[in-house]
Amino acid sequence: MDAVLLEESKALIARILQLRDSLDWAGKQKKIADISEKMSESGFWDNQEKAQATMNEFKTLNATVKPFGELVKGAEDLGVMVEFAEMGEDVGDDAAALVASLKEQFAAAELQAMLSGDHDGNAAYVAVQSGEGGTDAQDFAEMLLRMYQRWAEVRGFQTELLDSSPAEEAGIHSATLLVKGPFAFGLLKGETGNHRLIRMSPFDSAHRRQTSFAAVDVTPELDDSINIDVEWDDPKIIREDICRASGAGGQKVNKTDSAIRLTHLPTNAVVQCQNERSQHQNRALARKMMIAKLYQLEENKRDAEISARRGQKSRIGFGGETIRSYVLHPESYCKDNRSEYKTAHPMAVLDGELDPWIESYLRWALLQSQS
Repeated sequence: MDAVLLEESKALIARILQLRDSLDWAGKQKKIADISEKMSESGFWDNQEKAQATMNEFKTLNATVKPFGELVKGAEDLGVMVEFAEMGEDVGDDAAALVASLKEQFAAAELQAMLSGDHDGNAAYVAVQSGEGGTDAQDFAEMLLRMYQRWAEVRGFQTELLDSSPAEEAGIHSATLLVKGPFAFGLLKGETGNHRLIRMSPFDSAHRRQTSFAAVDVTPELDDSINIDVEWDDPKIIREDICRASGAGGQKVNKTDSAIRLTHLPTNAVVQCQNERSQHQNRALARKMMIAKLYQLEENKRDAEISARRGQKSRIGFGGETIRSYVLHPESYCKDNRSEYKTAHPMAVLDGELDPWIESYLRWALLQSQS
């Protein structure tokens, strides 16, 4: 083993062990053992929803722990080879092959580790809302909605448009999309924040350069095991507005006043649902969406408090600072303002090519958590 391979091996072992520690791998192993014991108890399936939530947690933990266990074992084997090499043994070829294999495993494990949050394995509500910029902003909001739909389609995820409020001239005022697929929330959570579009406006007769904004809010779909006490019938807590269903696919919804908009007055959180055919169904789904939003607000608050103690910036929230810029004129590029990731193909991103952006955000977030 030459000096370069020796140093590379030591550095790789250190990275693997650092990731192991940051993931609380031993703690996750214990939790898997505890859940396994709980699943073997009689009466585990008496409460189907609670049991399913436990099973989902078990699968999410296993998805992280199992492949990482193989990686740690490989790091231990490489450590033995390093010791032999330092004693003068010739292990160069075997070490080189193992390093190459561990690099691939590490990249996959690192990405999976970024999806180890409590609800990363859940489906996701993606809310898009137009911001400053008039008709251009409304058009941009619809472009973002289409971007997430195309991304989900390519991944084989299911999507359901729960609500859409079309704008007068073009685009949408707002929309909410439910995305269902493995780790949908974990993959999309970094999309939360303000998005900015700079282009020559197609709605300006003088074709002037226009800057417009749209906000995205991503929350996990939660099961009934998450209990948040909301006084639904208290008008000081919840305002309910009933309106006529409208928007894309309007022919498929009835024309009665079936759409439900809920506002949580203490936080000004707003959700709306018009996808179902009855008020009762839309109200039930809107309440579920509100619980998810309130839960995420509490998570963001805790995250901000922890980050403040550490002297770090907190996670970007809905309506917060701009997280990504899509520039079509005078230059052509797309840039993530957190990770600094940048490409010269903004239209490809808007056409659904989000995976590199998702990975760059997750890697940035992991580094932030380790600093």
